Order: sequence, then structure tokens, then C-alpha cells
Amino acid sequence: MADRIFAGVLLVVSLAYAVIAFTAISAPFQYDPLGPESWPRLLAIVAIVCLLIILWKPDTDSLGVTGRTWFRLAATIILLVAYAELYEPLGFIVSTILFGTTMAAMLGAGILRSAAFGLAAGIAGYLLCVMLLDLNLPAGEIFETLFEPSSPAASEGES
Repeated sequence: MADRIFAGVLLVVSLAYAVIAFTAISAPFQYDPLGPESWPRLLAIVAIVCLLIILWKPDTDSLGVTGRTWFRLAATIILLVAYAELYEPLGFIVSTILFGTTMAAMLGAGILRSAAFGLAAGIAGYLLCVMLLDLNLPAGEIFETLFEPSSPAASEGES
């Protein structure tokens, strides 16, 4: 029964998304054969078909999820929200190191392995995004203010 409720709620959301995808999204130019408005339409159609299949199949009696798994799911959501909130002030590298280390520790890795994973994810992810993908990632507002060179006007005013 739970999967049918879940599918029913998501079907309503997907139908609303489909209405928006087919009526409100339009691009002034197309840089690929499908065009940018095609992907939301395809996603809406695939989601609706998948949710109709879930609604049609027989129910399972229960989800079979333990309390520990529910706790991990809730903790993951809290960690993702914290990651999003710390992304700008701490920057990509530090916030990714904290998130990766905490997630790895929560999933059962030891402290050293968790720290190594978080460090590797933060630094390798930064290098991948900046050097290969040419993305502009935040360095962190805290570090920008700490390492910001003092302006000449401020120096003259102090002397």
C-alpha cells in the first residue's frame, strides 16, 4: 500500500511538472537536435509511465526498513541541507571534506578512512570541476576575507 500512496503522490507532482514542461518551457534557440525544452518533456513522460507501472503492480505489505535505516536517511537529509548552507561560506573544498568525512563515518568507515575519503573527494572534486570542466567554484567567504589583501586606502588611513 505504501508504494501506491508514494506513486500516487508523485504522479500528481509529475503531472503538474508535465503541464509546466509542455506549456511554459520554451527556448529562444536550439543548440542540439532535441532542443532544451525536449528534456523536461521526456523526463515528465518517463516519470508518468514509471509511476503508472508502480500503481498497477501488486502491493508489498511493508517497506521492510529498519529504524536504523530511517535514522540514516534523516541524517543524510540533514547533512545535505548543512552542506548546501555551508557551501558558500566555507567554499567547495572545506564543505565537501566535511560532508564526505561525515557521510563515510556514518556509513561505517573508520575515522582515518572517512577523513581520507573526505579529503580526496574535496580536493579531487575541486580539481576535476575547475581544471577539466572549467567551472567556477566558491573558495569560501571566510577564506576570502582572511586572505584578502588590504586596500591601499585602508593602509593610508591607518598610518
